[in-house]
Amino acid sequence: MMKKQYDYVLVGGGLFAGTFAYFATKKGKKCLVIEKRNKLGGNLYCEDVEGIHVHKYGAHIFHTSNRKVWDFVNSLVEFNRYTNSPVANYKGEIYNMPFNMNTFSKMWGVATPKEAKAIIDEQKSAIKGEPKNLEEQAISLVGEDIYRKLIKGYTEKQWGRDCKDLPSFIIKRLPVRYTYDNNYFNDLYQGIPIGGYNVLIEALFDGCDVKLNTDYNQDRETYNALGQKVIYTGALDALYDFCYGPLEYRSLRFESEVLDEENYQGVAVVNYTDRETPYTRVIEHKHFEFGTQTKTVITREYPAEWEEGMEYYYPVNDEKNQELYQKYRKKADEEEKILLGGRLAEYKYYDMDKVIESAFQLVEKELQ
Repeated sequence: MMKKQYDYVLVGGGLFAGTFAYFATKKGKKCLVIEKRNKLGGNLYCEDVEGIHVHKYGAHIFHTSNRKVWDFVNSLVEFNRYTNSPVANYKGEIYNMPFNMNTFSKMWGVATPKEAKAIIDEQKSAIKGEPKNLEEQAISLVGEDIYRKLIKGYTEKQWGRDCKDLPSFIIKRLPVRYTYDNNYFNDLYQGIPIGGYNVLIEALFDGCDVKLNTDYNQDRETYNALGQKVIYTGALDALYDFCYGPLEYRSLRFESEVLDEENYQGVAVVNYTDRETPYTRVIEHKHFEFGTQTKTVITREYPAEWEEGMEYYYPVNDEKNQELYQKYRKKADEEEKILLGGRLAEYKYYDMDKVIESAFQLVEKELQ
């Protein structure tokens, strides 16, 4: 039998494939990466505009409490001290996120946790019994005022439907902090790679052969023949030509512009929480890396129903889609040669550190 050209054919050039490729290459394995886009990096990819690293596929802030993951990424690239502290703009009123004492002080003129808690508890009590929809669920967690100004419009834009028509399980909990702390994440570690995410991506795929602008699903047999095993990180339904029907996603549309000013909004992320503003947030990329360039780049982010040709962002994780995913998963589990990983193949909304953790598990199984 002819020896295969590669030990692993990696379908997709994102974080899962990159993490696996890094360890496989270190073990002396030969890897071929097949990527549909014209560059590696998946949604982490950054574009250099006016000396600013622009997060091309939405804001990516690395955060984790897993020391092993943090040590791993820091062994490849140095991280800065960026702390995610977005603000919300409701019709020109500015509030700190996540909901904390700065938010409550601005909203009600209170100064102590006791005063804030009394207002929230009173407003929460308006919902009796089991919340019937997302609106009731949110009010039962944070009260009417915060819901109306900071959750309702944003959520309705995100999902393209009224909060009363959305299931309550979408919001299991809403973090409420009775401290003056604007750090969005509770994780031990967070930051942005110095030099942008492309530096990390290059380190992960170093030593791999790469084919860009190539759709694996157009010619699976040929690519399968090149490797002992295939690590597939693309859309799971596409792997089987949508034989059971497509899995549903929400997507995003971005509009970026270069502004001839140094500092547009004073923070990397502003959420627009009223229903009337068509975009959900504005990202000012230079603030991720404390940039001092004379110009700035901003990106408006618009939620969208996914349509053919658009990027996949958020799985619509309802019962119908979960059942469909399980059917595809069962088919995939019968494959001897193809291994799945990453957010598209697992139809799952993954934070970056969790993608790396998941890749670590495959590394342990495959490469030990």
